[in-house]
Amino acid sequence: MKQTIARIALLVDDYDKAIEFYTKNLDFILLEDTDLGDGKRWVIVAPPGSKECSLVLAKADDEKQQASVGNQTGGRVFLFLYTDDFWRDYYKMMERKIKFVRSPEKMPYGMVAVFEDLYGNMWDLLEPVEVQQQ
Repeated sequence: MKQTIARIALLVDDYDKAIEFYTKNLDFILLEDTDLGDGKRWVIVAPPGSKECSLVLAKADDEKQQASVGNQTGGRVFLFLYTDDFWRDYYKMMERKIKFVRSPEKMPYGMVAVFEDLYGNMWDLLEPVEVQQQ
């Protein structure tokens, strides 16, 4: 049996603001934006080249969900953005004023730095060892 994680729901407070951040600042691709009525939309974004997993931008619709926007994991790194060229992406993100909360560091598993998205969710920007140039 083969299974994969296909989608991860990410709570947002505004669809258009989230789409703009992910597509303009992180170069994600807007895969779908379908109006479901009553102010709800089915919005899917993914990094270029992503084949198995994407984000569903889910607008928080009650107080409990709104309180979790930006803190879905209690302050831990939430998502891991793999790259084939750490420094290219790091410098591009710095130019776009992405906030890094941990500086680049070479770890046994690869080159990594931690950044925040527009809501404060923490992400690893990571070039794993297996794709690093020797």
